Amino acid sequence: MIEETDQRPAVGPVTRLLEQKKERKPQFHHYPDYFYAGFWIRFFAYLVDLACISAINGILLGLPANLFGLTKNDELFSIYGLLTLAIYLAYFVLLTKLNNGQTIGKMIFGIRVVCFTEEELSWQTVLVRECACRFILRGSVFMLGYLVTIFTPNKQHIGDYFSDTSVVTLNLLAAREDFTQG
Repeated sequence: MIEETDQRPAVGPVTRLLEQKKERKPQFHHYPDYFYAGFWIRFFAYLVDLACISAINGILLGLPANLFGLTKNDELFSIYGLLTLAIYLAYFVLLTKLNNGQTIGKMIFGIRVVCFTEEELSWQTVLVRECACRFILRGSVFMLGYLVTIFTPNKQHIGDYFSDTSVVTLNLLAAREDFTQG
């Protein structure tokens, strides 16, 4: 004998998942794969940013340290180490937020950060991507998280996944705008 139950069919959870997809936030900034900036261009932009941060550290921290004969200890839990970390993170957070997703290195190489769920980058997104994730990814072992960029379709590293962002090439965006308007 077959026993009747009051349970819903197995299709029920699938239906709920489809309904949740409809309720998701609007999607912004989705482009073809070739619009996203690859590992090497992002790496060279990062090197330019590191040179800028080094110059800022030299002016703000190195000059006073040399004038007053203070020691520069690069350990994280020293005053000098904490200040260099603060400058490093502040550089990326402030420039990314205030320059529409671009640091000086990104400006030079013509790339910028875009978010898939927001029209403009919010403070929350920038703080997650540029502060929390950069702090974690700056460790020697964790830097491998940047290599994920090579293998993902939207060229996202680990920090991009957490903040739902990626980096695009501005020349291709400009060409697309000219093509769609013309």
